[in-house]
Amino acid sequence: MTNKRSILIFVFVLFLLACTGRNKTVEIAVEPGWMVEVDDSLILDERMFCSETETEKRMLSMGLVDIGKLDRRIKVKLVYATPDNFTGKVLYRELRKAYMRPLVAEKLIRAQDLLENIRTGWQIVVYDAARPMSVQREMWELVKGTPRHIFVSNPGRGGGLHNYGLAVDVTLCDSSGGFPDMGSAFDYFGEEARGDKEEELVIRGKITPEAFENRQLLRKVMTEAGFIALGSEWWHFNALPRREVIGKWERIE
Repeated sequence: MTNKRSILIFVFVLFLLACTGRNKTVEIAVEPGWMVEVDDSLILDERMFCSETETEKRMLSMGLVDIGKLDRRIKVKLVYATPDNFTGKVLYRELRKAYMRPLVAEKLIRAQDLLENIRTGWQIVVYDAARPMSVQREMWELVKGTPRHIFVSNPGRGGGLHNYGLAVDVTLCDSSGGFPDMGSAFDYFGEEARGDKEEELVIRGKITPEAFENRQLLRKVMTEAGFIALGSEWWHFNALPRREVIGKWERIE
């Protein structure tokens, strides 16, 4: 078994060298689930190889960039690539990275710089970035006609700025790798998620003073970097005003 494992890993390293170029240093980062031992075999997950899905290729052809490659300080946890979201199912079946317009990436990196100047070792975590319209339509079908529809942009009205690669959903990660109290979970459909009523929410005991402080910190670094906060969701930030985007920028279908 050891010999088989060594041979497969050696072959994989040669493959990486071919992908990255002979004179470049290769860093191998193995994530949980990439190597799975079954019986007497070693299976290498497809994500270990330097290829993109068709959706990712389309985004790259539109000029979008992968924030994970541009700045490793910024963590990525794509919620919709897992079933742990408000729909209870995987929506990003061909999306494994956080793509966005270059101007969004530039602002996000600036926000990370500002965060580090205030809280050493803290990081921005991306929950969502560019979102195909096909996924937006799936979301809308689940909430239309319900009170939750106010939290999901209507595809019939142009969708939201996620569908143009011009919005991000983010949170904070502290220096120990933990997630500080933000007052509500991501995609929480309730008043505790609102960023425009926080003082009232603290007074009523709906969110803690610590959560209020953490939200203020997140909003401070994001807005100083050039983002526009969304009042109904503490995690959502647009890179441009909606009026400058709909009908003027290319949508991600």
